[in-house]
Amino acid sequence: MFHPVGNAIRRMTATFSALLLVALFANLAAAQDTKPLKGVALIIGQSRYEQVTPLVNPANDARAVDGLLTGLGFDTRTVSDRDAEKLKRDLERFAEDAEGADVALLYYSGHGIEAGGENYLVPTDADLSALDDAGERLVPLSAIMERLKRSVPITILLLDACRTNPFPADATLKVGGESPPAPVAAIGLGAPRGMSVVEDPAATDNLGMVIGLAAEPGRAALDGEPGRNSPYAAALIRHLSAIKGEEFGTVMRLVTEEVYLTTRTRQRPWINESLRRLLYFGGAPQEAEGPSGLITQERRHLLLTITALPEPERKQVETIAEKDGVPLDALYGILRALGAADIPKDPAALEKFLRAQAASLKQMIAEREALKADNPEIARLTAAADQAIREGAIETARQFLDQAVKIVEENRVPVDAAEAPIKARRIADAQVYARRAEAERLALNVPAAAEDYDRAYALIAKWDDTLAWRYKFEAANVLSEYGDRRGDTASLARAIAYYETALAEISRETVPEDWAHTQNNLGIALHALGDRETGSDKLYRAATAFIAALVVLPRDSEPIDWGLTQNNLGNVLHTLGEREVGTLRLEEAVRAYDAALETLTRAAAPLDWSSAQNNLGNVLHLLGERRGETALLREAAVAYRAAMDVRTRDEMPLQWGVTQSNLGMTLRIIGERESGTLTLEESIATYRLALEELKPDLAPADWAMAQSNLGNALASLGRRENDLDRLEEAVVAYRGALGQRSREQVPYLWAMTQNNLAGALAMIGERGGGVSYFEEAAAAYRAALEERTRERLPREWALTQSNLGAVLQMLGEARDDVGLLAQAAEAHRSALLEFTRERAPQEWSKVQNNLGNALRSLGEREKGTASLKQALVALTASLEERSREASPHQWANTKVIIGLTSLTLAHRGGGRKMANQAIAAFEAAQSVYREANALQNVAQVEGFLKEARAVKR
Repeated sequence: MFHPVGNAIRRMTATFSALLLVALFANLAAAQDTKPLKGVALIIGQSRYEQVTPLVNPANDARAVDGLLTGLGFDTRTVSDRDAEKLKRDLERFAEDAEGADVALLYYSGHGIEAGGENYLVPTDADLSALDDAGERLVPLSAIMERLKRSVPITILLLDACRTNPFPADATLKVGGESPPAPVAAIGLGAPRGMSVVEDPAATDNLGMVIGLAAEPGRAALDGEPGRNSPYAAALIRHLSAIKGEEFGTVMRLVTEEVYLTTRTRQRPWINESLRRLLYFGGAPQEAEGPSGLITQERRHLLLTITALPEPERKQVETIAEKDGVPLDALYGILRALGAADIPKDPAALEKFLRAQAASLKQMIAEREALKADNPEIARLTAAADQAIREGAIETARQFLDQAVKIVEENRVPVDAAEAPIKARRIADAQVYARRAEAERLALNVPAAAEDYDRAYALIAKWDDTLAWRYKFEAANVLSEYGDRRGDTASLARAIAYYETALAEISRETVPEDWAHTQNNLGIALHALGDRETGSDKLYRAATAFIAALVVLPRDSEPIDWGLTQNNLGNVLHTLGEREVGTLRLEEAVRAYDAALETLTRAAAPLDWSSAQNNLGNVLHLLGERRGETALLREAAVAYRAAMDVRTRDEMPLQWGVTQSNLGMTLRIIGERESGTLTLEESIATYRLALEELKPDLAPADWAMAQSNLGNALASLGRRENDLDRLEEAVVAYRGALGQRSREQVPYLWAMTQNNLAGALAMIGERGGGVSYFEEAAAAYRAALEERTRERLPREWALTQSNLGAVLQMLGEARDDVGLLAQAAEAHRSALLEFTRERAPQEWSKVQNNLGNALRSLGEREKGTASLKQALVALTASLEERSREASPHQWANTKVIIGLTSLTLAHRGGGRKMANQAIAAFEAAQSVYREANALQNVAQVEGFLKEARAVKR
């Protein structure tokens, strides 16, 4: 487990009724009394075409629909294989019969075409020449629709005629007279004309019309397997019987989703209605009994659930069902069992959940032959459960397996007395528990699933080591998936213990692949639990488990599993690297992802390939940021763009949005290291694109991530351009992110966003916003430090300490308070306890620069030169890692501070030597500003130069 011809006439009084549809703006009112209504139906099946492509199933469809409608109480007439003259006569007779009826229903199965905005039924004697005289030799639908609309209160038109155009691809159709020829649509029918609400309801008895197409306009419908029914007819037959208790529109939604599932998304019916009354049918045919009836009842609830599912979630389910080769129905059934409120909003979490369930489904289906029940009733019940699972009826499957387990329980005592066959019986009995556990697992009833796996394990432990391992392994998988999805640390801890028990049941030497898979899944559970804890012990244990699995997994025969384990190893190394100072773990993570991509190729495993590319981009970004290497950041951008080649906006919009946001983060760091603003502006545009797909109601966590990162980019651009509007936009973005990131739910991310919000507030205060901005920024930094402790998060603690030092300096300067300036210097010195030059050279350089700046400001307000000299030491040290080539703007800023410090020392007795040092520093900075066309900075430095030259003289 890594992650279903003759004419027929029948007459019967209909027993269905129409109820008044209450106006949308009115209060709910009681419906009118129902009364029996008269319904007539014409059913047409066109199979034996003489000159164009014959169709196999329409005659079968017509007979089956006739039986259905007769059972519903319609007066029906069924005709098959009609030429143009007979088909027109049939429709005229139908219109005459419909006069005086309350409902007229026309069902047509056969060829149909669309041209010039009109839909035509194709008679069986039609040939290519019929297109030159379509008004006579084909049958337009609009005329009969208008006639019925004038004479019958309710008209229902069901067209199973959206098959591929039987005429040549470039064929045109001419109605007659002077009208120009119109091209015939290649496939499907168009939205029929005449679908409009009656304009004057007070002056007519017409209650509206319902038109249903077997496929969406412009799309082809399927004919179905020979000798059976088309998917549309089969769905009508299966679900119109439900109409006794449901409104007609609801039942047609059942039909729509039934066709969507049975054709595996290739066909989806279309329906339009203008009814001014709710329509109910009664006197339905008797529902199927036994397992089939129970499955159908639950399936109807599933179909309505699918109807309400948003399109992005549909896309994810469709993609994973197709990629993993599992029944689409069953995957939707699992989502229904989860419940709408608990469906993950984060697309990455939903994908992880669906893929885990798909893997479980795939394994269950593959292992069905392993169960050889010697009890015929158990065999019948388990077969019914299999069918229910395939159709998404998870609860019904559990009911069947409950009955099977009951039989096992009843037979346990006599089985115990039979010594000879006891092992075989124990194995068979354990398998029944395991089968029910699988159904519980699909229904997401984790405690029950784990309990049944435990019972199966207890039955088999002394008889079969392999099965004992299997049941304990699967119990662990259930608990691990649940614990990760729900953040349930107790379930994760229990899963870890179960994996360790499973490892004790098998030998690495005899079943190496099972042993390796167990180690891999153990690593996943350890990583999930370790990610939620302060310490890193479980993360190191997870890495050890992944490495153990890789030692045993054969790369050549198991390339996908091997690549997935490498990806898992990269993930845990990345997590460790985020928590540690330095880059060793991050470098190891890059190697793991590179190895994963050697086997997780785009051709062999596109979704896994795109995930690994995204993960590689994440670690390259962090590594490039810590090393100060822009080339690594550009490699990260390449990886993100590669991931989006598969994670496209059309097919996977939420995943695309996540990776787009990651790309924006990398572009921001690159932009901060470049002169000018082009890349920073590109970063902001990238975030805004991501936010078009990452909505707070669909993906709140990812929306908050993109908002926070957008704030970072706006803050960087605002700082670069000295633009208060950009900085205020950044504050708005950060506050929006904090609206989704509470301290209780996501303390790490909450603290990070507090840190970044404080930075933007400080910049506004620095640019004239006032002292209150500095005070608010300092409070936000101190709040972040309540979560970012040195013991738990040493790197983040050091970063926020340095940021706090910077804002304390600004506040101290605004208040002319040497005590605050001394606190600022002390905060920077605290940061240097973790940001050493050996472990974090870039961060060390930044903090040395900030320490020097704080000491300069303190020294200017003190007597003597001690703080100023310490400032020069720190500033000069920062330039040992901050080069002009790598980060010219930052390098120039440091040079300016060195110049100002030297200038102050010159005033305090340093003389010409300090003045010359100040002039050299200012001239070096000014050359960079001129190259970047930063005219405001050039002018400011020119003033400093004049003062230094004056001191020199």
